[in-house]
Amino acid sequence: MKDFAALFQAIDQSTKTTVKTAALAGYFRTASDPDKLWTIALFSGRRPKRAVTTTQLREWAAEAAGLPLWLLEESYPIVGDLAETIALILPPPSAIANKPLHQWITDLKALASEDLDTRKAHILAAWDQLDTAERFLFNKLITGGFRVGVSQKLMTRALAQATGQEEPAIALRLMGNWTPDTTTFHALIEAQDNGADLSRPYPFYLAYGLETAPEELGDPADWQAEWKWDGIRGQLVLRGGQHFVWSRGEELVTDRFPELIAARDFLPPGSVLDGEIVAWDGTAPLPFNTLQQRIGRKTVPKKLLRDAPVVFLAYDLLELEGRDLRDAPMAGRRAALEALLAPLPNTAPVRLSPVIPFDTWADLAAIRAAARDARAEGLMLKRRSSPYQVGRKKGDWWKWKLDPMVIDAVMIYAQSGHGRRANLFTDFTFAVWDGDTLVPFTKAYSGLTDEDFGKITAWVRKNTRQRFGPVRQVAPELVFEIAFEGIHESPRHKSGLALRFPRMSRWRQDKPASEANTIDDLRALLTAYS
Repeated sequence: MKDFAALFQAIDQSTKTTVKTAALAGYFRTASDPDKLWTIALFSGRRPKRAVTTTQLREWAAEAAGLPLWLLEESYPIVGDLAETIALILPPPSAIANKPLHQWITDLKALASEDLDTRKAHILAAWDQLDTAERFLFNKLITGGFRVGVSQKLMTRALAQATGQEEPAIALRLMGNWTPDTTTFHALIEAQDNGADLSRPYPFYLAYGLETAPEELGDPADWQAEWKWDGIRGQLVLRGGQHFVWSRGEELVTDRFPELIAARDFLPPGSVLDGEIVAWDGTAPLPFNTLQQRIGRKTVPKKLLRDAPVVFLAYDLLELEGRDLRDAPMAGRRAALEALLAPLPNTAPVRLSPVIPFDTWADLAAIRAAARDARAEGLMLKRRSSPYQVGRKKGDWWKWKLDPMVIDAVMIYAQSGHGRRANLFTDFTFAVWDGDTLVPFTKAYSGLTDEDFGKITAWVRKNTRQRFGPVRQVAPELVFEIAFEGIHESPRHKSGLALRFPRMSRWRQDKPASEANTIDDLRALLTAYS
């Protein structure tokens, strides 16, 4: 645990990728195999199942520290992290244990079958054997993920340095539905025969947002244009007479889209397709909020299957007849994909995502302007000669999204942020006018600079009207431009509307609250883009 704590601190205290990579690589060279496996799992979101609730942790920590619970609750928003808050208030340990990371996790997992008194005794004993840094990480094992600057790409690079393997090979090994309970470090990273998992997808190739004029990309003839669909990016894997559906977040979602089982009737084993899962009305995609009803569900009722059917819009072919095609140029993979899907009838759950023909960048810009009519977010631009790479690589794949919709709204509630922004008010609730009444319609917490948040924080402290726990009601005076990607009806919200990806794009210090937009303006946007 001490080595893992030292690794975590080395990563957390640096913003340099080279420093983080070196720290990880050094750890992977010296740590035990079980600790290395759990480190990979924790940094990729595979934490053990929670055996204790955060409410119980709060109560036990306050008791152990000899503090009233209300004082811990008041401290939490200031610190910005529950695990850190608890680590800071506990008294010094009576003795320091030297158990490895994997043993602490094994002990935590065993608590799931114990009664509450046993769980409490175990947690209190653990706190009394760990220093502050180790307690913080122990609490993180219980409460949630490790928000530290370790991307999958960085971890892949460190493992490649530590093991002498190529980065693409490591990236592929880390994909799939593995957990530390189902594999070992040797089997996952070192074993020669690592292709036995039929379900394993390929690492996704991710595009950068286009920030310059498309003319700077050069000759239009070198590029392929497609719609950027507003759905769920996924891979459809067909191997060994089975099918598997993976989301871009490396989540196995096969059971959530049972329509795609029919792909086995139309496509040969040894095929892996990259594409977009969209709700489908028979001829075109449905709005994203239709698909959203199915996100997060483990099982899908018959009514929802009927009201929000899905198809897989394929735009790339990564494997054919068991052959890895990723090194082939985009144009070649596209031709193979078209040949594969051409014989499929309209009843198949897999469709070919169309290529958009264009001669000039001006022509394509005009097509992009109508993207919302096609239920798309904009365009994808892919260099015809590009291989299918691993992760986010700049140069060959670009997403040329539409400009977001915007609305001017009044801030009515404010709450402190977390982590390094724990002392700033950064999380806000916004409202628009309905006659003479302000109606809340969204929350946002990103898009502004730290300097802006500092000024807003000072204003909030001077203009608080009421407090509701960590939330402050403020004078309805500040106006912000809210940018968002979509709007849809929502009975769960007081306004009857919900926004997709809302964020603050500007602080409108030039505009009084009386000139903010109205609920009718939002409804007009809903009508225009439904």
